[in-house]
Amino acid sequence: MILRSLVRESRKRAGLTQVALAERAGVPQSTVARVESGARTPSTDLVERLVRAAGYEIRVGLGEPDPETAALFERTLRRSPQQRLADAARAARFVLRGRRALEGRGRD
Repeated sequence: MILRSLVRESRKRAGLTQVALAERAGVPQSTVARVESGARTPSTDLVERLVRAAGYEIRVGLGEPDPETAALFERTLRRSPQQRLADAARAARFVLRGRRALEGRGRD
């Protein structure tokens, strides 16, 4: 169920028909239709191929719960919208400085 949903969602987000997705992935349209309808249980390789053909990627991660995450969310929610916006602006400036530094290194 989840695999077919990934294929259908990626195709729809990309604005593709089943025919167009099938052409991009190099598979018959009937394969896409059978995967999306649940008539075929696809391999993970096929799902990845179809999702990539739609221009997306699948990301999966596994980790233990972080006990600090809930506390971080609570602290963030206690801040005013103006404080959160200021934090976001500082983070954006930090990222931009990092990008500029990396771009400057490539010119040497």
